[in-house]
Amino acid sequence: MTSGFPTLWDSRSFGQALDAAFNALVAAWGETLEWFFMPVLRLLRLMEQGLQTLPWWVVLAGLAGLTFWASRNWGTTALVGVLTVALGLLGIWNEAMATIALMVVATLLSIAIGVPTGILMSRSDRLRTVAMPVLDIMQTMPIFVYLIPFVMLFGPGKIPALLATIVFAVPPAVRLTDLGIRQVDAEILEASRAFGASPRQQLFSVQLPLALPSVMAGVNQTTMMALSMVVIASMIGAGGLGYQVLQGIQRLEVSRGLMAGLGIVFLAVIFDRIAQALGRRMQTSLHQEG
Repeated sequence: MTSGFPTLWDSRSFGQALDAAFNALVAAWGETLEWFFMPVLRLLRLMEQGLQTLPWWVVLAGLAGLTFWASRNWGTTALVGVLTVALGLLGIWNEAMATIALMVVATLLSIAIGVPTGILMSRSDRLRTVAMPVLDIMQTMPIFVYLIPFVMLFGPGKIPALLATIVFAVPPAVRLTDLGIRQVDAEILEASRAFGASPRQQLFSVQLPLALPSVMAGVNQTTMMALSMVVIASMIGAGGLGYQVLQGIQRLEVSRGLMAGLGIVFLAVIFDRIAQALGRRMQTSLHQEG
């Protein structure tokens, strides 16, 4: 006699029905979805090939210039420059460029989805009530679960890796945008209404500028979470530094895994410094305009 939880419903039949439904979805819409995401794939490939084709010193100058423009700090600029050079010295330059391309595209798409969604959530309690459990699921569900349907739809490659990265990275942008707007002082909003500001003017002239620190914190977290996905994404053909880590595991090559791991850390530091500096610069510009 076996003990256990009583069988209240047939989970096997449900699983078979779900699999059959998804297989039908793949058969009916697989080609259409591939066509729909083809421009994104082309953008990703173009950015990856462009970064790998450019001379290393052009990429170095670009990252250093962006850092100095954002931070106006020679120390931060020098740190970014040294870490960028270190990527080449470690022998992982091309892999790092592929990782940067995937991370940048995933981050931009996550921000393009997350910030507007956060704005809508801040203006609708009903939408927020529905969206918050969904965001919780997106952040807590094992990322391999997302890979199954994406790989079924698109096959192994960069698109399922990109989509899985977006699903994993978008929640911070949504949450912190919503939080930042909701934390704007009600008295400031009342004063803007007294001066005749419309809801749209309030959003763009009052709420978003005051919520900018929270929004930029969400952008920074989204960037870091996108970068943290590179190893898992490599398992379905994304390439880059994650693939080097995966090969290190498969071949038991400590050096390969260590070099790629250091490269991921260096990229994390580079983009963290740039994102933080950019956030501070935007805040300073808004204060000066105010």
